Amino acid sequence: MEGEATYRGTVYPWQCDHIGHMNIMWYVGKFDEANWNLFARLGLTPSYLRESGRGMAAVQQNLSYKRELLAGDIVEVKSRLLEFRDKSIRFLHEMRNAESGEVAATCEITAVHMDRAARKSAPFAPAIRYAAMHHLVPQERASA
Repeated sequence: MEGEATYRGTVYPWQCDHIGHMNIMWYVGKFDEANWNLFARLGLTPSYLRESGRGMAAVQQNLSYKRELLAGDIVEVKSRLLEFRDKSIRFLHEMRNAESGEVAATCEITAVHMDRAARKSAPFAPAIRYAAMHHLVPQERASA
């Protein structure tokens, strides 16, 4: 995956289940934290969302678990923007064990930009569209 990390952290013992590996709820939580760092790079910062009355809502999320993560493992998520539309984006997160480099999980998400008052989708602002174009990874590069 290209680019800077959108999340770095550690697996804590309380995040592990009865089998001894990180429970799925924590994978989702770490991917969610990566979402907000990716969004900020596109201009979808917390202050922008508050001041503009906008929000982001996930409408589809597909996770693949590849390798288990254990207590004490250091985790890194890198993200890439796959598709940018008028009112939605599609992006991919890849979670790795930072020590071994092994891919632990991937998560592809489609999210919609919305007007919080109207509770319906809304077009992205031109500045966000402009920023997103610099982060867009064409599909042929994304699968390489």
